[in-house]
Amino acid sequence: MKKYMIETKLLNFRDPRFDRLFQERGWEDLPEEEKIRGIYNFVRDEIRFGYNRKDDMPSSEILDDGYGQCNTKGILLMSLLRKAGIPCRFHGFTIDKALQKGAITGIWYRLSPPSIVHSWVEVFYKERWFNLEGFILDRPYLEQIQKNNPGVRKFCGFGIATTNLIAPEVDWELCDTYIQKEGINKDFGLFDSPDQFFQHHRQKLGPLKGWLYRSLVRKLMNRNVRNIRNP
Repeated sequence: MKKYMIETKLLNFRDPRFDRLFQERGWEDLPEEEKIRGIYNFVRDEIRFGYNRKDDMPSSEILDDGYGQCNTKGILLMSLLRKAGIPCRFHGFTIDKALQKGAITGIWYRLSPPSIVHSWVEVFYKERWFNLEGFILDRPYLEQIQKNNPGVRKFCGFGIATTNLIAPEVDWELCDTYIQKEGINKDFGLFDSPDQFFQHHRQKLGPLKGWLYRSLVRKLMNRNVRNIRNP
């Protein structure tokens, strides 16, 4: 389990910001199950759903941003879990871009790549690995999507791909959690850390599209997400 608990460039959990956060939250004093749940709920709901400047950011920068998507929120979740002494690993995928429709619209949706780099976190507890993906969307955002689509079960769009929008599997109660799983179209397998994954797999945008995403498109996407969350 040692390789699933080490600090890395992206999982920089020895940064003083994490010491302060742990002191504020009292996570160190909790039983292991409550540590996992408390950290998971913090990343899910207090780190809002949104699009950062890139996927491979150090966890301290993601904490400062206060928002993220699957890859960045996953990096932060792993960093917090490892700081708490809980083994975790990274599982990489791609998802179909249809999952993002609504969060990204118009010409920018048409120009976006057909598949998007995706990931979830796997945490080891009670002699088994749990898949954690349900932390990507903060509860206020998810609840507004549910309100806008009453009675709908199978749903794809706005950062969601699920067969049960009414009651998606987003609460960790000694179970796997999912919110985008149904959009997965390629499995890259398991990695010891996000650093290892991003050495081999990155979003292929090219210089111009990469610049457009960082400087314009993600800001439009974040505006769309804010408008959905707070109509």
